[in-house]
Amino acid sequence: MHNSPIDIPRLMIAALRGGSGKTIVSIGIIAALTQQDKVVAPFKKGPDYIDAGWLAMAANRHCYNLDHFLADPARVCRSFLTHAPAADFDVAVIEGNRGLFDGLDVEGTTSTASLAKLLQTPVILCLDCTKSTRTMAAVVLGCLHFDPAVNIQGVILNRVAGSRHERILRTSIEQHCGVKVLGAIPKLDQQDFPERHMGLIPTPEHALVNHSIRVAGETVARHVDLDAMMQVAQAAAAVPVTCTGEADTGGPISIGPKRPRIGIIKDSAFQFYYPDNLEALVSAGADIVYISPLAETHLPEIDALYIGGGFPETHAPQLADNLAFRKALKSAAEDGLPIYAECGGLMYLGESLVLDTPYPMTGVLPIVFGFAKKPQGHGYTMVTVEGKNPYYAMGMQLRGHEFHYSQVLEWRGSDQDMVFSMQKGRGIVNRRDGVCYRNVLATYTHVHALGVPQWAEAMVRVALKTM
Repeated sequence: MHNSPIDIPRLMIAALRGGSGKTIVSIGIIAALTQQDKVVAPFKKGPDYIDAGWLAMAANRHCYNLDHFLADPARVCRSFLTHAPAADFDVAVIEGNRGLFDGLDVEGTTSTASLAKLLQTPVILCLDCTKSTRTMAAVVLGCLHFDPAVNIQGVILNRVAGSRHERILRTSIEQHCGVKVLGAIPKLDQQDFPERHMGLIPTPEHALVNHSIRVAGETVARHVDLDAMMQVAQAAAAVPVTCTGEADTGGPISIGPKRPRIGIIKDSAFQFYYPDNLEALVSAGADIVYISPLAETHLPEIDALYIGGGFPETHAPQLADNLAFRKALKSAAEDGLPIYAECGGLMYLGESLVLDTPYPMTGVLPIVFGFAKKPQGHGYTMVTVEGKNPYYAMGMQLRGHEFHYSQVLEWRGSDQDMVFSMQKGRGIVNRRDGVCYRNVLATYTHVHALGVPQWAEAMVRVALKTM
């Protein structure tokens, strides 16, 4: 039984739906507090990599994902305890996802609201007020009564058209709902926060990232009562909260005198990594070596390789032009180097990416990828391990997520080459995922180390066998 108090000031930024602007508002709040010399612990509810990257940049420290579908609630709670100790931070800011009460079932068991209750965290609602006035009061009142256990402590009006618009909104909400309006933000210049098909452009690709964060911080500082917001957060610190239930996330394995070196392909093409996953590898006994196929021509001396997701399609010409690295990676795979790849990493291990023209990739796997205008896989996944592979035991059930516009144009393997059967999600083809070849396992499904603690241990164990 884990029973530790959470005494850090904390708050959660939520919205009525996706696309309400809560990410930019959250970035602005974190940036504004940081500019006031507050030390902010940033968190993102859900599996999102891109928003978490922006929040991390605004806070100048890692942003950790809190997802109680991917991981047991006790582990999620323990992660919050571990990464937001009151001794090190002034406030924890958690950005929610989708609408406040949206989840995978009618009970909302995986919703932002349920996470707020799990962590006993007050909620600040970010309202997109476009072309609406008094109706917003009815919406807020509905949220207050829908689940009274959710502690809604304030409202931020977003995309406000002017002073008259703000006055009607503010008066209506405070009079009818008894909830304080903490700020009113005008519509921001879209050029400061460019978007792509998955939301905000990833920070490594956005040349003006520091400018964008500064603009958001200055805007929030002008239009939001940060002192009142901190009072809400500080009041939460007095509420005793405990994390109950088993939360064992595994531990280091016996590795002997030498630590395996696990390479991580990480640059602007491959950037989707949970901090928990990289930390889990180190905790399991590995040394991390960062590698970039955009900047290097060969693989360093490593015992295993992890290729995360990203946007290889935006760097396809550069990846294709680096023939020396592509050949080195394929040769290493043929020689038995353990390689674990997710989404963008899966694509890089294929034969080619077809955009305006085919761009050759490493050719480790007999797959040709193209791109569609709509998501080809979007949401949580549940898979059962049905085939032999170096990383997971037969019969294991894994939870993960997939989000990609890429699609398989040509697959010359068979269903037996894929070791995952999809209970939820799309996978590669025929509701199968996880292509296994020698010591390579490549999949569209991203896993989180909190939900699959065996993953890091398996990476280290397989790496040790090749040393």
